[in-house]
Amino acid sequence: MKNAARNIVAGICAASVMAVSADACTRLLYKTGSDSFITARSMDWFEDVGSDFWAFPKGMERDGGLGEGSIEWVSKYGSITLSGYDIGTVDGMNEAGLVANLLYLAEADYGEAEGKPTLSVGAWAQYALDNYATVAEAVEGLSAQPFTMVAPRLPNGHEAGLHLSLSDKSGDSAIFEYVDGELIVHHGEEYRVMTNSPTYDEQLALTAYWDQVGGLSMLPGTNRAADRFTRADFYLDTVPAFEDRRMATAAAFSIIRNVSVPLGITDPDAPNLATTVWRSVADHENGRYYFESAISPNVYWVDINKLDLSEGSEPQKLELKGHPILAGDVSEKFAPAEPFNWLAP
Repeated sequence: MKNAARNIVAGICAASVMAVSADACTRLLYKTGSDSFITARSMDWFEDVGSDFWAFPKGMERDGGLGEGSIEWVSKYGSITLSGYDIGTVDGMNEAGLVANLLYLAEADYGEAEGKPTLSVGAWAQYALDNYATVAEAVEGLSAQPFTMVAPRLPNGHEAGLHLSLSDKSGDSAIFEYVDGELIVHHGEEYRVMTNSPTYDEQLALTAYWDQVGGLSMLPGTNRAADRFTRADFYLDTVPAFEDRRMATAAAFSIIRNVSVPLGITDPDAPNLATTVWRSVADHENGRYYFESAISPNVYWVDINKLDLSEGSEPQKLELKGHPILAGDVSEKFAPAEPFNWLAP
């Protein structure tokens, strides 16, 4: 018994040390009782990132946002997205049901440009939403590394260290990280949770430890990324797989709220421990994209099927700056708008 106790304490200490540099945001993939999937994420940051809803049609001519030498493409799929700082797509879903989430990763290292076309890290999620219908397609396309990622500093001066998660209607999932200049891809439905530091392979090791402890006996409760990862993973196994769509959506919200950070907890010198600013929940099958601001009383949503995302239609925007009080379906509230520019030096 004493040895077992010592092992548990040692494991907790090790997990705590590894989580010291943990960062903001959580993403999870919930399987419903009808074998459909819902992706939820929290946006945790030490300040308001000035997010807005955007509706981008298919057929848009795009580029990597870095001038000469930027990669160019034409969007194959329309999408609804959430922006950050008006310099990047940080979250979104396309009309094929692919969901993209960008989260902070302090260890991100994209390497040096090697003669390939360049892509701003602010356009990374949008590139995936524009070009792929499934995670498998995205893994194949992005693993070929058709571009070199460039990550100028964010408008607030912080490093733009990010990693990308993708999920689709089938429940397939992938995590993309650049570590020491190399792209690392974790692909499979088992990769259903992502937080931040440490890198994903180390997160999996931490979760394996807590699986042995047993979540009903004890769960790590801090706001650090490793603890949020463990709690989200445990609750995905514990919460019922509801068939009713309303209950399933509520279940996804309940888990992402559990791993959110209370309002007002911030550290400007360490964006790794920051308050939850907003939460999104994406219903892959039905094309509903829910949003919840931390300082507004209501949940509201966009129905992708009610938006005109056909080729030749205009990009549209729903302004969220100023935290308007909205509720229910807001699909009719979008208005034509000129798209923002990607993060650039």
